[in-house]
Amino acid sequence: MGLIWFQIKRVFTLFRSEVLVLPSRVAVLIFVAALVLLPLFSQDPYLLRILILTSVFAIFAASWDLLSGFTGQMNFGHALFFGVAAYTSGLINVHFKIPHFFTIPIGALAAVLTGLIIGIPCLRLRHTYLALTTLAFPLILMGVVFAIPDVTGGELGVSGLDRLSGSRLRDYYITTILMLLLSFTMWKITDSKTGIILHAIREDELACRTAGINTTRYKLMAFCLSGFFAGIAGGLYAHIMRTVGPSTLEVSMSFQVIIWSIFGGVASIYGPIAGVFILFPLAEVLRVVPEWRMLIFALLVLLTLLFMPEGIIPWIRDKIEKQCPRCKIRSVAIRKTCRVCTADLD
Repeated sequence: MGLIWFQIKRVFTLFRSEVLVLPSRVAVLIFVAALVLLPLFSQDPYLLRILILTSVFAIFAASWDLLSGFTGQMNFGHALFFGVAAYTSGLINVHFKIPHFFTIPIGALAAVLTGLIIGIPCLRLRHTYLALTTLAFPLILMGVVFAIPDVTGGELGVSGLDRLSGSRLRDYYITTILMLLLSFTMWKITDSKTGIILHAIREDELACRTAGINTTRYKLMAFCLSGFFAGIAGGLYAHIMRTVGPSTLEVSMSFQVIIWSIFGGVASIYGPIAGVFILFPLAEVLRVVPEWRMLIFALLVLLTLLFMPEGIIPWIRDKIEKQCPRCKIRSVAIRKTCRVCTADLD
């Protein structure tokens, strides 16, 4: 009993010293608690559907940030991973009657293979050339989809997929918990030694090579990891909508994920997630004024880019927290000295 009590006190002390000391971490805690507890206050089917899709697209946006935000491999065709996984999961489920809890991971693995295939020819390309090359791949796959309508359904796509679960509430908790777990996993990857190397490749790839880092291997790994997480999102989307079609490969899907990420703040993982949770529900709310919907949406994004070029979440974080110039640890903005090394923050 004493050992259990000691462990509880240890967890509480760690929680108080690591989570409650920063407003951003408290905000994340409140956000997670709100998502978990929301169905206790409302189980409106439309609201749950919006949040289910928001969680799926949050995984999708974070996966783009893992590749383009941290590694600097600007991907204008990220819908390729999403669409490959959606089609793979849907076709296997419909034609071979394999349950979705097998087909979604299979779809994700297909997206990983796709990331490996497109990553190899893209390794020597940079900036505009890389972006245009990645943009071509989903268009090529869309042409393949239209070329074999007997298999892919052509323009109509494939329908009749198994439901993700038997109820909207279970769908909500499945997608929400997966979003939180996968987002945390991506954040831990970027916060590790691997993340530091990916970030260094984005800043100066030549310097990384000079330091003896195999940049080719790390960029391929970034393509594959990004494809895996985007593939999970694509498989979930296919079984939530119970249909998969060419819309999952459209250019607009690729550009939408870039808008979400830049709006929230790239190279952070949590920034794109916040961008999706702000913009996607807002786009649904603005359906009440369809003639003004796109104008309001575009103005909001434009103003954010003008006045908060690093994204809305980093801008807010810089207002409420300060980074120590000595140890790089963040503290509450009202503090005069660092909470760890006591260096002057002003």
